[in-house]
Amino acid sequence: MKKFKIKSYSKVNLYLKVLKKLSNGYHSISSLITFCEPYDIISISINKDLKDHISFSGKFKKKIDKKSNTITKLLYLLRKKNYLKKTFFKINIHKKIPHGSGLGGGSTNSASLFKFLRKKKYLKISKNKMNKIARKVGFDVPISLEKKNTFLTGKHNEIIRLSRKFKFNILIVYPNIICSTKKIYKNKSQFKSKKLRVLDFRKNKHHIIEFLKKERNDLEEVTIKFYPKIKKIIDLIKNQEGCYFSRITGSGAACFGIFANMKTAISTKKLIHTKFSNYWCVVSKTI
Repeated sequence: MKKFKIKSYSKVNLYLKVLKKLSNGYHSISSLITFCEPYDIISISINKDLKDHISFSGKFKKKIDKKSNTITKLLYLLRKKNYLKKTFFKINIHKKIPHGSGLGGGSTNSASLFKFLRKKKYLKISKNKMNKIARKVGFDVPISLEKKNTFLTGKHNEIIRLSRKFKFNILIVYPNIICSTKKIYKNKSQFKSKKLRVLDFRKNKHHIIEFLKKERNDLEEVTIKFYPKIKKIIDLIKNQEGCYFSRITGSGAACFGIFANMKTAISTKKLIHTKFSNYWCVVSKTI
């Protein structure tokens, strides 16, 4: 088998409402999710040693647990359920997405590998069972099984795939802080979202932007309490000409801004590098 290389894209929550805490410890949320660059590169080949060999490389490989991560969890579950039997793999994940940033690197890594194994017929599994296993790997993994803009909402966090593409101009800034999702949610005790506003995705780009400008990330206030420097980044981004809105993605610490055009996004990126030279910063378009 030749070596395959697949792309595992970043995940961004354009807004996030925490509706309530569920009895299983998770939370009911509403969120509009999109994908964009940068992406991790996953290299896959057959391992003749009859065992899986997982490795990480790249700038953001540090602090990833080599023995327990989304890739090892996925392979363990697939082998436990006898979906994968005789074939073993050598897998390297070149990390371009910052670990612990809220950009869903781990979730999209396992989802991308899962899709690859099914597509190449190394395993036969229904989409329903695929989603159940993905959920056991991580909350965001089912969302990342399709590279489509996604609306997540309801008591059971129903996933609604959207056919339309947004193609927003996006700037992402990561201040080298690893936020604990568990810690952020644990300290979210108040739920202000009483009535859920549902966006009509048939409307044009202008209406979608106006909808998103009025939304927020309910975890942002808690995250800023632990990491005040995040507010400085958000304020700096949103005060730039051509920025529609700025907030954190997921539970942070990556901050992003959606811009009217790529020129102003690139200009803001240069400003970020001037003021915070050690921060990771990229400009991209959403998929």
